[in-house]
Amino acid sequence: MTNNMNKKLVALIAATALLGMAACSSTRTQRAPGEQVDDAALLTSVKSALASDPITESGEINVDVNRGIVKLSGFVDSSKEQAQAVQVARNVKGVKEVKNDIAVQKANESAGEVIDDSLLTAKVKTALIANPDTKAHQINVETKQGVVQMSGFVDSASAKAAATTVAKSVTGVKDVKNELSVKAY
Repeated sequence: MTNNMNKKLVALIAATALLGMAACSSTRTQRAPGEQVDDAALLTSVKSALASDPITESGEINVDVNRGIVKLSGFVDSSKEQAQAVQVARNVKGVKEVKNDIAVQKANESAGEVIDDSLLTAKVKTALIANPDTKAHQINVETKQGVVQMSGFVDSASAKAAATTVAKSVTGVKDVKNELSVKAY
């Protein structure tokens, strides 16, 4: 009888361990807790490296990380700054790949244009939040001279397309650069 109870106890422990491992593993739509921590640490490391680099410190560079893949977006004033940002990100330990969606635009805006761009950015973000197809996604929005750039990761191609439609519908938007990436599962 004791031998039978020992077998049942071992089976129970093994089943509990398997359930615990399954609960902590990633699924097609969710990342495991370790992956989320790793991505958060990478995000912080890349942002810190960009901020401390003398060439990239003043750029408007957005950083997103999904499963070790770093996505850079935003606006910089020169191709040198763009190339340096990519190199700085690649040099951060743990980065698997760098996707470069940084746009090069000369900084010759007046104060009024900067305010107009900030207002457009706010309007686009509000429209994205209000739309049921895009509200749940982390979409970064930057605007330069009326051109809206969206970056980040979304769950599907339809969410990416919906974001473009929403942004284009905002009055005052001259063009939309959709640099959103569909998450790899």
